[in-house]
Amino acid sequence: MINKWIQQDVIAIDDPVDLLVYQTRLVGSDDSLVIGGGGNTSLKTKEIDWRGDEIEVLRVKGTGANLINITRNQFPGLRLQDLKNLFDKSIMTDEEMVEYLDRSLIELDSGRPSIETLLHAFVPRISILHSHADAILSLTNNNQSRVNLKKVFGNDLGVVAYKRPGFLLSKEVGKAALKNDNLRGVVLINHGLVTWGDTPKESYDSHIELVNRAEKFIEDNKSFSITNPHNSKNNKLNRNFVKIIAPVLRGLVSREERFILNFDNNDDILKFVNGDKGKLLSRLGAATPDHLLVTKRNPLWIDILEKHSPREIYNSINTSINAFTRNYSNWFHRYNHYNVSMKTKEPRVVLIPGVGMWTLGKDAITASTVNKIYNHTISIINNAESIGSYKSLKPKDVYDAEYWPLEMYKLTLAPPEMELSRRIALVTGGASGIGRAIARRLAAAGAHVVVSDMDLSGAQLVANEIVSKHGSMKAIAIEMDVSKPIQVEKAFEQLIYAYGGLDILVSNAGIARWGSMTDITQQDWNDSISINTTGHWLVAKEALKIMQPQGLGGSIVIIGTKNITSPGKEFGAYSVSKAAAGQLARVLALENGKYKIRVNTVNPDAVFKDSQLWSSEIREQRAEAHGIPVDEIEEFYVQRNLLKVNVSAEDVAETVLFLASDRSSRTTGAVIPVDGGLQ
Repeated sequence: MINKWIQQDVIAIDDPVDLLVYQTRLVGSDDSLVIGGGGNTSLKTKEIDWRGDEIEVLRVKGTGANLINITRNQFPGLRLQDLKNLFDKSIMTDEEMVEYLDRSLIELDSGRPSIETLLHAFVPRISILHSHADAILSLTNNNQSRVNLKKVFGNDLGVVAYKRPGFLLSKEVGKAALKNDNLRGVVLINHGLVTWGDTPKESYDSHIELVNRAEKFIEDNKSFSITNPHNSKNNKLNRNFVKIIAPVLRGLVSREERFILNFDNNDDILKFVNGDKGKLLSRLGAATPDHLLVTKRNPLWIDILEKHSPREIYNSINTSINAFTRNYSNWFHRYNHYNVSMKTKEPRVVLIPGVGMWTLGKDAITASTVNKIYNHTISIINNAESIGSYKSLKPKDVYDAEYWPLEMYKLTLAPPEMELSRRIALVTGGASGIGRAIARRLAAAGAHVVVSDMDLSGAQLVANEIVSKHGSMKAIAIEMDVSKPIQVEKAFEQLIYAYGGLDILVSNAGIARWGSMTDITQQDWNDSISINTTGHWLVAKEALKIMQPQGLGGSIVIIGTKNITSPGKEFGAYSVSKAAAGQLARVLALENGKYKIRVNTVNPDAVFKDSQLWSSEIREQRAEAHGIPVDEIEEFYVQRNLLKVNVSAEDVAETVLFLASDRSSRTTGAVIPVDGGLQ
């Protein structure tokens, strides 16, 4: 492990809390120390209170903060003496502790401090750092933990038996620190490492040095490999098999609430799922309480072979998920002494030999975090097995961690989900005009959006804008010419690998070719049919290959035109090809109602702004057809509708949002004009 502290970076920092922020972000930047919101840090300072008196203050990470991007206002301050006064108490309930901590805050509007605040307060050192370092967990999570910890750390670290975070664990750590002034920290069995020092640099340097010792010990004593090099399942993955599994898996795990899926088949995962002991080891449990809050205690293991039929694949996945949820429910009801409601029973990690791993989350970033944690869990298990036998928490301890009221409280801090949260949308022709407006609007409503276009750089700009505004992994860009079957198939494959499924298709890509029926070239005619008709069919066909086996219903919106019902002269190729697309939508609605997949059409008119359809050539041609100057073309279209209004791409996007959402759950086969009212 690399020590990332660069003294030159902090030489100008004179505020100790800013130094704490620097230290904390270094820890958060290393996945082998903490992932997501795990770990915590603190610093004891002297500050002036509201009375003007100098007091001792504990600055500690706030609940829900992420170490990698934490800011100084996410370190609430507490009166240290108030906290020290608790050390002599013999017992304190969680509710009492939380209320006491709230009353000890020096800033009334600060967030709730870490649930491990008292641990930091009871250690009589200035800087405290706690992580879930992989190497440390490999030492603690096995049947040789005490022996190996002594070999590695000698008398430098104390060892504290597993206790759920809270008052009693804090006292145990405090006692260990007071008993031996020479300790550099403590190891928490099945939990992680705590180090301390007189400065953030000292506690950080000590932390990295001790983790390096653990890594070296493991490397020097490895005697086990989880990989079976002769396992025939190590063959190259059939990507088509993933495309078959993913929609079925997503549909079956989303019966209570929808999930976004993340697929991974890196070498370490394949070695684990294909190894002789992989299935057994996967059932032994998570590495830490913090990990299981994200991954659940165990992953779901499914045995499927490529030779299996789609029905056999469905049955295997369905049977495995039912067994998992039944076992989870039984475990919950056995240990539910908190008398709380059960969380969703579905797994968060799915392992399939010969294929790889899917991880589940309410959004892509959560699914990615689950992925990171289980990748590290595999490493921890492998290393623990190399120096002993991997051990995890007991079932009751798992319940106490997962349903601990203070952890459940964190869930209440999450903002309410949006209208299209947990939904996946693909928009064709999304780089500009109507497509871009639709992509933006669906993302603003919470959807994960795949922006596809022939212009990949333009699509990427739209995806980047969505990510910047709505969060990491909320959008991706894919190059796709809707008239080319191979490109369409490849694009939907990328979609499956990125998000695991599809809920909304907005088929928008189109072209406009003009000329009378006697003047238009066959190439322009063929291009119009190829893109404006066949293109809609190709993308709908691939979308249905996902939506039907998912079993979650879905919404397909085809962007038509007012020309479907009211064609324009010298605009025949466009009008005919779009009319065929309108008929396609009706047929798709007829055929897919039984799957709860709705298919509707939106007919816009005269959307000029940012539209590639209304090129200078088209403007000139339509002005000539209507016998008006070209600079009056936009006003002409305004005056011909009943409302005398401009129609924007954003207006079209609002209608698409309605059809994409559950607000239109009883609407299919409909045609909605967005044209200001045409007679």
